[in-house]
Amino acid sequence: MGGIALALPKALKHFQSAPDFAGPGTQSVQVEVTSGETLAQIGNDLKAKGVVASVDSFTRAAAENPNSSGIQPGFYTLKLQMKSADAIKFLLDPTSRVVNKVVIPEGKRASWILDTLASKTGIARTDFDAVLSNPGSLGLPDYAKGNVEGFLFPATYDFPPNANAELILKTMVDKYNSEIGLLDIAAKSAALGMTPYQIITIASLLQVEGHPRDFDKVSRVVYNRLKEPMRMQFDSTVNYGLGKTDVILTTDLLNKDTPYNTYLHDGLPPTPIDNPGADAIKAALNPATGDWLYFTTTNLSTQETKFTNSYSEFLKFKDEFLAYCKANSGSC
Repeated sequence: MGGIALALPKALKHFQSAPDFAGPGTQSVQVEVTSGETLAQIGNDLKAKGVVASVDSFTRAAAENPNSSGIQPGFYTLKLQMKSADAIKFLLDPTSRVVNKVVIPEGKRASWILDTLASKTGIARTDFDAVLSNPGSLGLPDYAKGNVEGFLFPATYDFPPNANAELILKTMVDKYNSEIGLLDIAAKSAALGMTPYQIITIASLLQVEGHPRDFDKVSRVVYNRLKEPMRMQFDSTVNYGLGKTDVILTTDLLNKDTPYNTYLHDGLPPTPIDNPGADAIKAALNPATGDWLYFTTTNLSTQETKFTNSYSEFLKFKDEFLAYCKANSGSC
C-alpha cells in the first residue's frame, strides 16, 4: 500500500508560532486517512476532529519527522488535543491502526470461514450469504462457476472497520487471484490433463488428507487412482457431503450417497471441499514420482503417513493407525 503524498514547505519559519497542544491528549478518537491525501489534508482532518490545534503545527511536525511520508491509509485511534509531533508518531505506529484482524487457516470450509468472518467483524452471516447469492462482483475466476469454495484464500487479513461483507469476500478472492497468478495454473493444469478447477479440487483434498511434507505424495496417489481408474475413497469427501468432520466414519456413514461420496462415485468430488493454501495448490500441480495407490496416517501426534501400492500392506498400516487410536483414547 502506498504512503501519503508528501507536500511540505521548503522553509519552516512561517510555522514556528503555529498553535499546538501540549499533549499528551485526552479521550480516544478514531480518524481515517484515505489514499492520496496530502499531509496538509490529513492535518486539516485532524484539526476538524480536535486532535491537533492547527494544520500548520501538524505540517511542521511532519516536516521535522523524516518518516512522515510513510503514513499509510487506514483507520487510526488517536486522542483529542494531542501534540502534533505525537500525532505523527501515532500515525506511523502500526498498533494505532484500527483493523478487524481475521486469521483464516488452510483447509477450512467456506461455511466455517463465513461464520468466522461474521464473528470477528460483527457483520451478520446473512449479509455474507446475500453476497454469495449473487457473487458476480467478487472477481471469481470463470472456472469457479460462482462457487466460492476453494477460492477464499487462507491468510491473515486486516479488514478496515468500515468493510462490508462484499469488500471482505472480494479481498479474499483477490488474494486467491494474486497467488494463483504466480503459478501459471492454466498451462500447468493442461499439461497434467486437468482443468484449473480440478487442480483446486485436488489441492483441497491434499490440504485435509495429508501433512504439508507429504502433499506431493498424496497428490501422486490422486493422479495414480484417476489413471487406474480407481475410486478416491477419501473420508474427507464423505465428511464434506455430510457436513461432518469425523476422523473415523462408520460403515453406515460411508454408505450414505451424496455427490461427494468418493467410495460410491468415480473421479474427483464435484467441487473443492475446502479452501487450500499455496503449498497444496503447488503440490496438485507438481505431484511426486511414485507408484503409490494407498496411504494412511499412522500417528496423529507426529502426522507420520505411510505410502504403498500394495493393498495388503495398506491394511497393515491401517491396523497401526487403529492401534494408535486404542492407545491414545479420545485422539481419534
